[in-house]
Amino acid sequence: MGRDVETLEALPAMGAAFARALVPSRSTEARIPAHAVRVDGVVQDRDRLAAYSRVCGFTLRDSVPATWIHVLTFPLHVALLGDRRSSVRLVGAVHATNTMTMHRAVDAGARLALQVHADHLRPHARGAMLDLVGRAKVDGETVWEGVSTYLATGMTAPGEPAPVERDPWEPVAPIARWRLPADLGRSYRRVSQDPNLIHTSRVAARAFGFARPIIHGMWTHARALAAVEGRLPEAHRAEAAFLKPILLPATVGLAVSPNVEGLRLAVTTKDGAKPHVLLDVGAAR
Repeated sequence: MGRDVETLEALPAMGAAFARALVPSRSTEARIPAHAVRVDGVVQDRDRLAAYSRVCGFTLRDSVPATWIHVLTFPLHVALLGDRRSSVRLVGAVHATNTMTMHRAVDAGARLALQVHADHLRPHARGAMLDLVGRAKVDGETVWEGVSTYLATGMTAPGEPAPVERDPWEPVAPIARWRLPADLGRSYRRVSQDPNLIHTSRVAARAFGFARPIIHGMWTHARALAAVEGRLPEAHRAEAAFLKPILLPATVGLAVSPNVEGLRLAVTTKDGAKPHVLLDVGAAR
């Protein structure tokens, strides 16, 4: 079945889009828009890309990280769930998992056509889950795809929740430790342009149940990929599960091990006892 596409003249301004996303929903029944939003001819800001790479630990190069394209699509996430046809608001939703596929290297000078739609609304034991599905094209060729799965706590969706199975965690010995400063959320906000205050404000973080600001899961995702970027094929797939928020400041560990797909990356507590983020990375399928 075809999907209506709303083509925007430019990426939405994050301030206005985020303000709409802050408006509480009056419904506990989860609804998502049926249409997609699209922007053509997106020019990448090389200065912003360089700053993003520095904050996340990537090497400066002509080809861009997969997580950078996620950052470029994020305003469309906010705009879509700020739409009047959505009862789910991105602010307050929990980013549970993220999957990205880089089909080939993308040059920083390439103009991108970006599109996002919401899909697969389903029940969860704690609320409703949905996917925000993104795609980036260069000259009509799909070069990147991403699926961000969110949990809207306290909302309902038709059906019965599927059981969630998780492999037991075995403590690991980190091969590296990172010290995350208290202002890392502000540094990441400048390059990602994500204005969510739970990453920068103690007051806002406490309002959502956190003792201190938390670093964005997509920074952790990016930092882990940056640590192994020399081992990633140009066409690769990364599947991330966000398990435990990282409160700033913090010291975390990185563990790397082989798996069937390629590599298993784990960002853990500094002693490796508990995982914050798990990533499975391998060649694109």
